[in-house]
Amino acid sequence: MSPIAGGALLALASAIAFGVTTPVIAWAGRDAGPVTTASLLYAGAVIAALAMQVRGTPSGHRLIRSDVPRIVAIAIAGAVIAPVCLAWGLARAGATVGSLVLNLEAILTVVLAWLIYREPLGRRVLLAVIVMAGAGVLLVVDASAHSSAGLLGAVAVAAATLGWAIDNTLTRALAERDPLHVIIAKGTLGAVLTATIAMLRGESLPSVATIAVLLACGATGYGMSLRLYLLAQRRIGAARTGSVFALAPFVGAAIAWLFGDRDASILTALSAGGFAIGVYLHVSEKHEHVHVHVPTKHDHAHRHDDGHHDHTHDPPVTGEHTHPHEHRRVVHSHDHAPDVHHEHTH
Repeated sequence: MSPIAGGALLALASAIAFGVTTPVIAWAGRDAGPVTTASLLYAGAVIAALAMQVRGTPSGHRLIRSDVPRIVAIAIAGAVIAPVCLAWGLARAGATVGSLVLNLEAILTVVLAWLIYREPLGRRVLLAVIVMAGAGVLLVVDASAHSSAGLLGAVAVAAATLGWAIDNTLTRALAERDPLHVIIAKGTLGAVLTATIAMLRGESLPSVATIAVLLACGATGYGMSLRLYLLAQRRIGAARTGSVFALAPFVGAAIAWLFGDRDASILTALSAGGFAIGVYLHVSEKHEHVHVHVPTKHDHAHRHDDGHHDHTHDPPVTGEHTHPHEHRRVVHSHDHAPDVHHEHTH
């Protein structure tokens, strides 16, 4: 399997895990304040990460002290601002329109990844971004046609996508860390901050049933999904991971429609088609050319069957493992994505 295809499948699994929770959050959030909802979602993510940590093996290094400022930034952007905006916006825009507005996260992530990391885009990706941006405009127009509250809700969900796009971009530098450690650190900080804000605002606790539902949504859509997302980023970079993740809102919108949310209109359908075209353009992309790997020494999770790690172990080691290792100079050509070994310029 090509590196782009492998990373795309991880991003797809992450998108499905997140997408199924969006309409559920829209429903459960009616019984909880937006800040309380955000706190419960990330509390659920931490619980899921701790459970996976007990049962699994490490996939990368622990966080180090220099990662703390970045963790704080992604927690504020992705675990406080974004989920609060999402919960508030979904209550006003509706589950279907709100789910599809989340596709804007892909566009913003692609743009930020290019600006900050200079991840190569190419004509195909640029065309996809233009098509998806146009689809996003259609969604805002559709929401405003229903009511002013719907427009404000769509704008709030769009603000959530900006928060998560910033989160995605900042997290790219942590892609080689153990994903579970990132989730636990980010989720704990986010849950504590939002719980504190909720108490200061005087938001009341929802029913036990709602708490259980939101914790489950957090475990699935913000814990397991984030782990898959970080593993995908490790393989194909921030821009392409964010692009494939744009499938998540379609999952959420489809479930919302099946459960009776019939807010979708012809503009919604056209927008969905635009996003589908954009996602296809990203996933079907091929990137191959002659490139040079300079000699380097680093430490990250890797396998010996990926074409870049041919060092030996005594005794032999199979599967993914982590340790310091060296790379010799190599000049070759193959299909690749902007992972840790392919951050060259174009």
